[in-house]
Amino acid sequence: MLNFVLGVCLLKDGSVWRTNKFMDASQSLTASSADMRIWERRLLYCVPVPGLSPWTQVSTEEFGHLSMDRTSENREKRRREDDESSDMPVSGDEVQNSPNTKRMREGEHSSLASNSRGAATEIASSGTSLVSGLDSNSPPCLVKIYDSPDSELKLNDIFEFVGILTSDLELEEDNEDCDLSDGISEDPLCHLPPSKVPYLHCFIHRKLAVHDFLQHNPIVEPRPNLVREIREALLRHLTAVLGNDDFATHFMLLHLLSNVHARADDLAVGKLSLNLTCFSKEIVSVFGKPLSAALKNLLPFTFYIPLTVEYLNTVSLVPKKNYDTNRLETGVFQLAEGSHLIVDETKLEAGTLNSVGVENTRLLKNLMELQKVEYDFKYYKVDMATDFQLLVLSEGKSNILPADVIVPFRPSATSCSEAVTAEALEAWRWYLATVRQLSHTIEPEMQKVVETDLVAARQADRSLSSQDLSRLVTMGRLMSLSYGETSLSLEHWQTVKELERLRRERLQ
Repeated sequence: MLNFVLGVCLLKDGSVWRTNKFMDASQSLTASSADMRIWERRLLYCVPVPGLSPWTQVSTEEFGHLSMDRTSENREKRRREDDESSDMPVSGDEVQNSPNTKRMREGEHSSLASNSRGAATEIASSGTSLVSGLDSNSPPCLVKIYDSPDSELKLNDIFEFVGILTSDLELEEDNEDCDLSDGISEDPLCHLPPSKVPYLHCFIHRKLAVHDFLQHNPIVEPRPNLVREIREALLRHLTAVLGNDDFATHFMLLHLLSNVHARADDLAVGKLSLNLTCFSKEIVSVFGKPLSAALKNLLPFTFYIPLTVEYLNTVSLVPKKNYDTNRLETGVFQLAEGSHLIVDETKLEAGTLNSVGVENTRLLKNLMELQKVEYDFKYYKVDMATDFQLLVLSEGKSNILPADVIVPFRPSATSCSEAVTAEALEAWRWYLATVRQLSHTIEPEMQKVVETDLVAARQADRSLSSQDLSRLVTMGRLMSLSYGETSLSLEHWQTVKELERLRRERLQ
């Protein structure tokens, strides 16, 4: 979020309201205080959702193909129309006959009804570097929102905006006339050339959830029988991708269903990061790409991090405040909630970490353990809570990223690229999106069983920490949810304990 400005409406001729609402260029509106109406306009810098999977087919692709070029004839026409109407009528007959309404009807490129999705974020930087590193086919957008409470728009949330898209090159000329002394003018940096960043005057907006990205989102009750069938089919698919390692597949499924559902002090309850070990460079060459492709086909937001010494020494993982430009420069970890990250540690070789690399290593560890990202404001830092799923591929136990669960990978066959139908993919996507959001409880009788088993486990192995015991409860919750059940059963608890026993055996 950049800033907000005040717009004014005033009554003229005793019957018609004129306004500078939904306009890019400032208008000189004067009126007595009795005739003045004031609203708040907030400016957001929005970018395409990072790591968005191709199957979501976000409409920003068409949005990015909008031509930013204007002919001199259209620019001259716009100037003549603006001279004839220095402010925009918003009621009465003038609305139907106004140049702005005519342009909307005629569908000119200068302003048109548009529907776009974006992740609300603080501005990355200023000047021409504002959009560096982004796909030119999916540009960012400056969105102007009117009369919207602060609580509705949060950093890194995903929103859909509907409004008037403007690509008017004349706005570059407004920079010279920008004066912030009146307290209601906009930041001059907001009037960047629309060839760099287009503008959207928002009429309506809504926050998007994972279900909104599904191609066919049926309103279906997640009945246990239906969920069980989809679960078994998904397990077979993941098992094939993982070289028939059925054991690792069960942990992969629990990992994909995990999410932070509560926080207690510095503990993010519900997370289940996974470290698949025994991933040599040869194993990665066989299973790495198929696994990454499979997850990209199942999840809406995925991100790949090649962990090398050069990457750690150069990359900016967290957002940092640039006081020279008075902007927050974005970082790799500024992702949408629910994003899945694959960290490939097999690419890490011997080398020397500089100060940036050491700091990035600490930030990665904090993200893994606390599910928090530090926003760096130079003189102080602010922790922002996150909810990312982290999967680490490494040859041995990762010393940089302490995952919740470590599972040695033991494939018995090469990864088979079985044909998957579109209907099956849609069912699996619906399953992961729906089951992950189900509520879960543990009944009092089952609580006593769990407490007794945890006490017995601690007595048998004093090396077990409170985090280990908490992880078992989390796995029990996820196991129940994987079957579409919202309360922990004795059967699923016993299954989790057996999985943990077998995992410890495999680690030896």
